[in-house]
Amino acid sequence: MTDTQYKALSIREFSKAAKVYETDEAGIYRMCRKDYPDVLAELEKEDFTDLLDCGCGTAPMLSLLQKKYPDKHYTGIDLTPGMIEAAKAKNMPGVELVVGDCEKLPFADNSFDVVICCQSFHHYPNVQDFFDSVFRVLRPGGRLILRDMTAKTAPVRWFFNHIEMPLINLAGHGDVHVYGTEEVRELCRKAGLVLESGEKRGFFRLHCAARKPPER
Repeated sequence: MTDTQYKALSIREFSKAAKVYETDEAGIYRMCRKDYPDVLAELEKEDFTDLLDCGCGTAPMLSLLQKKYPDKHYTGIDLTPGMIEAAKAKNMPGVELVVGDCEKLPFADNSFDVVICCQSFHHYPNVQDFFDSVFRVLRPGGRLILRDMTAKTAPVRWFFNHIEMPLINLAGHGDVHVYGTEEVRELCRKAGLVLESGEKRGFFRLHCAARKPPER
């Protein structure tokens, strides 16, 4: 499929999901809630003011953060207008919400202390563009916290990427690729980010943290 086709599938999928995303009828999307504690734990280590959530959906993560750290400034971006509409309906103070493409982040250079991305970047057909864009918008010393689905071994990831995902796409999902730690390390390296940690955790989760080098 083309990049445009992948993104159209994602918009169609998540336009439907936006209506139930944070309800008990969210189905498979309820699994995303398992990412929140690990991201919150990472953020407790960071002194940040401005945070960007890439692929924020209906902003469940930003809702938690806004309650825990109400003095911070948050921005969420998502490709699906319906997701952003649902997020805006929460009327969260200090939270800016934008419809946009995470491969081409529409923000100024050096705008954020932290970028988080949970269960989103496996939908990106030009994933290096995402990492390049994250590097650009992070301030020197800023951090990327990344959560996504994965598999522990390369053969299982090959099965996901070459057998399961094409079938899922036929069912109307816009999944592109699942990654392992070394693939993420190389994507970070090409963008100029330094991967500080990368590991497989429970529930088929890839947990990574990378940093933009500080200025010298």
